[in-house]
Amino acid sequence: MGKTIITAALTGVLATREQCPAIPYTPEEIAEEARRSVEAGAAIVHIHARQPDGRPAYDVETYRRIKEEIAARCDDVIINFSTGAIGIPIEDRIAHVRELQPDMAALNMGSMNYAIYSEKRKRFYHDHVFANPFKDIIYLLEGMNAAGTKPELECFDTGHIGNTAPLVDMGILKPPLHFSLILGVLGGIPATTENLIHMKNNLPPGSTWQVIGISLAQWPLVAAAITLGGHVRVGLEDNFYLRPGEMARSNGDLVAKAARLVRELGGEVASVEEARQILHLRRDEHS
Repeated sequence: MGKTIITAALTGVLATREQCPAIPYTPEEIAEEARRSVEAGAAIVHIHARQPDGRPAYDVETYRRIKEEIAARCDDVIINFSTGAIGIPIEDRIAHVRELQPDMAALNMGSMNYAIYSEKRKRFYHDHVFANPFKDIIYLLEGMNAAGTKPELECFDTGHIGNTAPLVDMGILKPPLHFSLILGVLGGIPATTENLIHMKNNLPPGSTWQVIGISLAQWPLVAAAITLGGHVRVGLEDNFYLRPGEMARSNGDLVAKAARLVRELGGEVASVEEARQILHLRRDEHS
């Protein structure tokens, strides 16, 4: 079993403090959550920017402040910016990557229905189409290439993995590839170990990958990914709970549990430098 990289997804765009009091909004709060996560074992922090009232932010300056605040608290951590958005001009989805040149950036690899459904209320929330046509994927990827930023290929279903093939053939997506296998979003592949194995078996040879499990499905999928030789992402963007009924007080709590699982299953948690080597990342000179 190789060393396991832990990513902390600190805030996302949908979760609010009404749902979980620990959700960070401001650059300083996000950076504090990054610090807690790194201290607990995370090598990568995945960043969405927020406005002070919790609404999503997409402007370069907010991302710049977040990056600076994280750098002031963490000597070395891999920064991963989001590029996902709905109803935002494509230029604005990549501007912060072009300008700030993070180590990594998330690149959604296909379109899908994206919803949250309440069985209790018998209704849908956040019911929309998450559109990511190839022309947009190519535009974002070209921006990442120009910035020297490694794309993290976000796949919500098996077909999204196959969408990488023409981009590799075109020469704009360069192996070795790194995938996020996301299970449990309504509209994407359901969160089961069998589905994770199926997605893993469809990856191009030589790829690295991490699992992202939504809500409490996070934990059995984290355990499965560790034993399958993958890496893991946890954090308040994806799941609030350490176990049923026990809400995490910070992202650090979730990272600490993931690190314990790695060790209890006989593995080791990758350091930041080891994660850079595993993912073939350049040394970030822009922090």
